Amino acid sequence: MMKKNTNKSYAVFGLGKFGSSVALELAASGAEVMVLDKDEERVSEMTGLVTYAMQMDATEPRAYQSIGLSNMDGVVVAMTGCLDASVMVILAAKEAGVPFILAKSQNDVQSAIFEKIGADKIVIPEYDGGIRAARSITAGNFLDFFELSKNLRMIELEVRDEWVGKNLKELALRQRHKINVVAIRSGGELTSDVNPDRPFEQGDSVMVIVDKKYIGKL
Repeated sequence: MMKKNTNKSYAVFGLGKFGSSVALELAASGAEVMVLDKDEERVSEMTGLVTYAMQMDATEPRAYQSIGLSNMDGVVVAMTGCLDASVMVILAAKEAGVPFILAKSQNDVQSAIFEKIGADKIVIPEYDGGIRAARSITAGNFLDFFELSKNLRMIELEVRDEWVGKNLKELALRQRHKINVVAIRSGGELTSDVNPDRPFEQGDSVMVIVDKKYIGKL
């Protein structure tokens, strides 16, 4: 059982591609991560890469007694093909008082069930991936695209050729394009310390926040 410490602690149930990638990203960010899966081979592959890897049948109620869910800052439910297991993990996490539960869903019906029983955030990777793929097709020179709210988007945008050699003051992007620059990537390094007097260089990109109604003009 993982002990509570100064780092954030997460439990990831299910070690398919989605669950494994989430677990590894959380671990890379410095979090304490416990992973659990019924498949012994998958658990073995994660041993040493996360804080704790454990084989567990999530449909067995008694299995939850020794894993310390109440110590977790968040739980990720990433099982595939077993609705009963996902439901039991969400209910166990809610009962343990876990403040944030993210659940992977396969369809809208599952999403409705997970939301009803207490999941805080639900993702459908195939659906979300499809949306991102469509955006990449239509986005032109957008390097990345994040949905901040119903109307606001954060976009990483390549610096246009006509911007090279000019700075933010000269370009007046806020006035001309209705975009707010929040960070600049140069030489592969991203910084939020934006110098409005620094001329853009070839290969630079900018992270901007923009209302979706203005995206077509970019």
